Amino acid sequence: MKNFTLLTVLLLVLTSCVGRKQIEKQLHSGNYDQAISNALKKLENNKDKKRKQDYIVMLQDAYYKVVEENHNTINHLKKDGNPKLYESVFNIYLDLEDRQRAIKAVMPLQIDGKILNLDFKNYTNEIVEYKNKVSEYKYNTAVTLMQSDEKLKNRVAFETLKYIESINANYKDVRQLMEVAHHQGTDYVIVNIENKTHQIIPTRLENDLLNFNTYGLNDFWTVYHTNANQNIDYDYAMALQLERINVSPERITEKQVIRKKNIVDGWEYVLDSNGNVVKDSLGNDVKQDKIITAKARFNEFNQFKSTQVIARVVYSDIKQNHVLENFPIDSEFVFDNLYATVKGDKRALTTNDLNILKNRRLRFPSNEQMVYDTAEDLKLKLKNIITRYSFRS
Repeated sequence: MKNFTLLTVLLLVLTSCVGRKQIEKQLHSGNYDQAISNALKKLENNKDKKRKQDYIVMLQDAYYKVVEENHNTINHLKKDGNPKLYESVFNIYLDLEDRQRAIKAVMPLQIDGKILNLDFKNYTNEIVEYKNKVSEYKYNTAVTLMQSDEKLKNRVAFETLKYIESINANYKDVRQLMEVAHHQGTDYVIVNIENKTHQIIPTRLENDLLNFNTYGLNDFWTVYHTNANQNIDYDYAMALQLERINVSPERITEKQVIRKKNIVDGWEYVLDSNGNVVKDSLGNDVKQDKIITAKARFNEFNQFKSTQVIARVVYSDIKQNHVLENFPIDSEFVFDNLYATVKGDKRALTTNDLNILKNRRLRFPSNEQMVYDTAEDLKLKLKNIITRYSFRS
């Protein structure tokens, strides 16, 4: 028990040393905020203990050094006078305030019995001033970007306006401009089905394929429409070209199998060579299982019909009037049903035979239903193509 206690104390001392040395190393390397963060973690509990004094001293040292560094950087950036640097100044003021708030959370702290009084400042005015400067600069930048017809510039404008909204909610008409930038930066894609099969496509299939709400494909910068909106100038077209529909004939194949199996069918007396019943040592009649060979004629029927839809997805740039890419799709649906009949002793059948025997003959689906049933597989492959394809890769 004494050895265990000594080991525990040793581990605590070593852990404390590692933490102290780590913070000292961060201080010497100029990583002041990390040193402050680690010192604060050490002071979360038992901050008044004597062994925590070193962490308070290092916290004070790191705080004053990083504050001096921050103010020197701010003065340098302000002298530069470049509006692009407003955001950097703003973020440093936020860091100064956040750092003070984190340290205040563990106050009061004492060094050698005296209350530690760190030099905290109120940065509210500076933060408000540079928040407005950043907002104004970025607002003008976004408005300039939005005057371009280039979608990527409008997307940058949107992100710029989104940043303004995050730091300065409801600044000027930022929210309205975000809607405009989003619209101007969005790729609008018109989708249609082209029937090149010379066959009538089930209306249900066409509606199902064009129901893009079930695909979950629209992302923030790409919108698919299956019905053209006269108020939208579409950028791209996506055509699902159905090239060929193959429907196999209905086919039933039959396979006949004779099953034989030795089974126990009751019991019988054991007879000796003279035809007398054998007795055991107690004088009782000896009985044994009666083994017979069960036989059955098992007729297995297989109903089969398949549908294949061969298609192609073609992407086109409407404004440049040229094909961008095309992808082949081969989709198939199979109707396959096993059922069976039996004559004879069912006990001769296998477990698989008995399972098939539970099935029944089904009515073959119509050609239209078969073609429609390919839709799920077709949609899955279509979704995979659309998900992987990028108009601006």
